[in-house]
Amino acid sequence: MTNRLAGQASAYLRQHAENPVHWQPFGDDAFAEAARRDVPVFLSIGYAACHWCHVMAHESFEDPAAAEQLNAGFVCVKVDREERPDVDSVYMAACQAMTGQGGWPLSVFTLPDGRAFYAGTYFPPAPRPGQPSFRQVLDAVSEAWRDRREAVERQAGSLADALGGLFSDQLLGIGADARHDRAALASALGDAVVALARTEDRSHGGFGTAPKFPPSPVLEFLLRHAAGTAPTAEDARGLAGRTLAAMCRSALFDVLGGGFARYSVTADWSLPHYEKMLYDNAQLLRLLAHWVRLGGSEEFPEEEAREAASLTADWMVRELGLPGGGFASSLDADSERDGRRVEGGYYVWTRRELADAVADADDAGRLASLFGLPLGEHASSAAPLHVGRALTAEEHGRLARHRDVLHAARTLRTPPSRDEKAVAGWNGLAVAALADAAWALDRPGLLGPARAAAALLKDVHWDGERLLRVSHGGSAAGIEGLLADYAGCAEGALALYAATGDEQWYVWAEDLLGVASHRFIAEGLLSDAAADGPAASHARGVRAALAGARSLDPHDAEAPSGASLLAGTMLAHAAYSGSAGHRAAAESIVAGLPRLLREGPRSAGWLLAVAQALLAGPVEVAIVGGAGEDRRRLQAEALASPAPGTVVAVGEPGAPSRVPLLADRPAAPDGGPLAYVCVDFACRLPVGTPRELRQELAAVR
Repeated sequence: MTNRLAGQASAYLRQHAENPVHWQPFGDDAFAEAARRDVPVFLSIGYAACHWCHVMAHESFEDPAAAEQLNAGFVCVKVDREERPDVDSVYMAACQAMTGQGGWPLSVFTLPDGRAFYAGTYFPPAPRPGQPSFRQVLDAVSEAWRDRREAVERQAGSLADALGGLFSDQLLGIGADARHDRAALASALGDAVVALARTEDRSHGGFGTAPKFPPSPVLEFLLRHAAGTAPTAEDARGLAGRTLAAMCRSALFDVLGGGFARYSVTADWSLPHYEKMLYDNAQLLRLLAHWVRLGGSEEFPEEEAREAASLTADWMVRELGLPGGGFASSLDADSERDGRRVEGGYYVWTRRELADAVADADDAGRLASLFGLPLGEHASSAAPLHVGRALTAEEHGRLARHRDVLHAARTLRTPPSRDEKAVAGWNGLAVAALADAAWALDRPGLLGPARAAAALLKDVHWDGERLLRVSHGGSAAGIEGLLADYAGCAEGALALYAATGDEQWYVWAEDLLGVASHRFIAEGLLSDAAADGPAASHARGVRAALAGARSLDPHDAEAPSGASLLAGTMLAHAAYSGSAGHRAAAESIVAGLPRLLREGPRSAGWLLAVAQALLAGPVEVAIVGGAGEDRRRLQAEALASPAPGTVVAVGEPGAPSRVPLLADRPAAPDGGPLAYVCVDFACRLPVGTPRELRQELAAVR
């Protein structure tokens, strides 16, 4: 028996297709059915790699008695948060408003029009101290619906009004004169570094306490700040280096196959939540490439970062790469071990397993001790392989000798399942990461997967007028991309143009930004979703839940917000094109920074990074003429610069070009390449050697 999820493209929805619950996908039909039956809607929101989503599904949604209760009293709707982040963000805000917390699985009860009146996250099958069972929750909601309908509807209305006001207050005005006082902006960026330093965990690295997520957007800001000359530049370098080192030396990082888990349950990064997400790994790969470009530090040497970056790039291509190009969304947290599915089963080792894989008994014992695998009565216990500190040269050599053998042994296990959907914005971040890493790591082969992913986005997700958010098996379907998808794809396209000189990517980024400007800006206000997109006919519940308000979430969390990404890409495009309108749009978004900083710099990491680029740039490098190795060396020097706000264009002198930065730039008299460095829209004398270009770029930092 299957419900209405069997034919859905979403892997998460299909995971629930054989539940006895009469699930259906999110849409107007579900809310219309609830109105017809006069019952509440039960929204269950999660994603394919979510461990606790699997737990609640097994305990409650596969239970015939719970299913019977759900089917009788509710219209039950499943939502993949990765396909519908617009739905997730609204109902997560409702849950947080009602309970003070959130997470996944997200369990929300709404009126038939979509307004929420009760919410929570995971509910157990039996009551626990301070927590009711799921069936007790169903009983209570049904009783309130039957006996206290007026109070339920009043609560739902009040919450919708409050959420509508909250989301409306976050809308950003675009187009007003938002030029910044440079001294005030520089002071705000320095203050952000100081504030971040106050929240650093100096014992374990990172910020705050458990659970700990990779603070990727914040780290990009710190790296850009560290590249400058502000008094807090060295503090920023230290913060970034210590955090990156802590994560790369922890159980969060897969020391055998590369890649990072989504977060750590513990403050010391020793117990990961094992799902692996594309958006995390794309950002962390790019950060490591930028750390290499910055030159590393004594606390986190460049070579250590280079190895972690290479392993992660290989993991992305090998484990998430899709057959037709592009990258899958995630790997599951759960995998099979000893005949049952457990969290992290694929990644953990016992001493016996390690000894069976490593032929040299002495090396096996030393590696087991190095990784702290349990001894004695706990010797059968499995643990992730990590050390938590820098390896000595001897330890690193021993691991390097056996890494391939251990990795090969692990591949014989049943791997975690993969969510095959390609998300446009996340793939854009992956393109940018691979493009930057190809040059920083001197691995030009990474440009192949970057081009293939960009081609998937341009050829499959983009129809020339609009961008679709997700594709499955090389076919795009579903809702129009959100602001973060348009801006994320533009971010990747501009990075790929800088890395390859292929103008099609610059032109596509320009097209994306042009469409975004009129799809997401209405009445001078920026929002996350286009008002008349293909999702609009399926957004009745979202509109009701916000009392009709448009929504924008400007916060940078585990990934940059759509607003922050748009600001960065508008700023970069302005540097290439000279477009005053794009630069003004970027400055308008950055003008929202003070409001976000009142909540703390960790809520505005990518916007801080954009502000750093705004303060430092534009720094424009145009390379024309020459061919082969001479031009490649100049391009490598330009792309090695860590100066924020730098854009790089490569082309032929006198050739037709869509990139204004290349216009009217002659090559050297002998036909050799020349590099033109322009700062604040004023150009310096051209140079023809990498050493001279290095000096020019150092002078503008």
